[in-house]
Formats: sequence, structure tokens, C-alpha cells
Amino acid sequence: MNVFDLIINDKETVALEDVFLHKENQLSITQLIKEYKYVNELTHYGLPVNNKILLEGNSGCGKTMTAKAIAHKLGKKILVLNLSNVICSRIGETSQNIKQVFDKAAKEQSVLFLDEFDQIGKARGSEDKDVGEMRRLVNTIIQLIDYFPANALLICATNHPEIIDVALLRRFQLSIQFEMPNDTVLDKYYDKLLTPFPENVQQIQRKYAISFAEAKDYIYTAVKSILIEEWEQKENSIAV
Repeated sequence: MNVFDLIINDKETVALEDVFLHKENQLSITQLIKEYKYVNELTHYGLPVNNKILLEGNSGCGKTMTAKAIAHKLGKKILVLNLSNVICSRIGETSQNIKQVFDKAAKEQSVLFLDEFDQIGKARGSEDKDVGEMRRLVNTIIQLIDYFPANALLICATNHPEIIDVALLRRFQLSIQFEMPNDTVLDKYYDKLLTPFPENVQQIQRKYAISFAEAKDYIYTAVKSILIEEWEQKENSIAV
């Protein structure tokens, strides 16, 4: 399969400042960015740059946005793995597909983002339908990670770190936990989302105990409903 079929063409640009992160996560990512800024100085002392990152946590809490923001901040192209095309029923082809993507990221010194990493990094247990194939795939990924160049960056994301093979987990130099946002954080997020809209629209009732993605979908749907209703009323008044 062509390598371009294995990558999602996602050109969305995300600024790091637009990602809502817990203070601890913000510090970890700031440190990561600075490591790349001073890569030559660190290399002089034999200190490796952290370039294998695992993002763990609930869906919709900012893992994908964080990966895009890191790539943008570093001025690197981001390659997003197309999981549906990578996984193949033919023996050995999934491993070959994964290798193509890793090779492209290494050559271009890109950020390689593997979402739902647990789907290709499951523990090599006897419950798998094809234990041998799963072991080959995990072994391939281990080798690819071990030889991934320092001038490229691997970011993997998962909602289920508990099912990832232990040997793979050990390869990540930095693990960042993502949690559901609390009410205070969500209020700040809502404020940012609603800023561009008229003041009356900004008074929408807010929902809590939901993810950033759910909050965004909810707010945008509500805003559209209010605006469309206002436009319809104007049209009707003119028609009369």
C-alpha cells in the first residue's frame, strides 16, 4: 500500500496557547519544547531529547490537539496514522505498513502521531486470535521505536494504556495524563469559545462533567440554533 494512503491529511494548525492543559501537563510540554530548542547543548553533555511521548486519558480531553500544538510549536510537519488503512488481514502487511509510516516520519524529521495506539500495541497474550501475528507486529513497533531518530518526534495516544504491551510502554520517555476538565477549566474554555459571538449568545446555559470535545460540540450547536432563529425572525419581519 502507498504510504500516502496510510496517513491522514490533517492540515489543522493548533497553537499551544489554545490548548487547555493542567499545570503539570503544561510544564511537561514546555520542558519538551525547550529540549528541542537546546538540542545541541544537551547532546554535548550526552543527554537525549525526549522524543517518544505517550498521551493517556479520556477521549475528547485534548490529546490530539496537544499533539498538533506540539508539532506547530516545533515547526514540524505532523503525520497522523490512518489506523483503518494500516491494519491489514494479510500476514505481515500491517507491520510493513507501520514501517512505511515510521520511515517517512524519520526521513522528514516530522512529528508522527499514532492515535488509539492500543489497537496496534496490545499485549502479546494468548487471547489474541493470531498470537503470532500480534507478536510480530509488537516486535516490529518496538524496533521502530528503538531506532526512531532524535530529530523526529513520536507521539502516541491511548484511552486504554492498561492493554498496551509492557515492553512498548517502557519505550516512552515521557507519559502525560489527561483527565476530564473540572468546572473551573470548562468555564475558561466556554469563555474562549463564546468570545467571538454577540453578548446575548454568550449567555447560553453551560454543561459540566463533560470533555472539551463534548463541550465544543454542545456550545457550537446551541450557538447555531440561536443565530439561525434570529436570522429567521429578521427575514419574517422583513417579509411582513
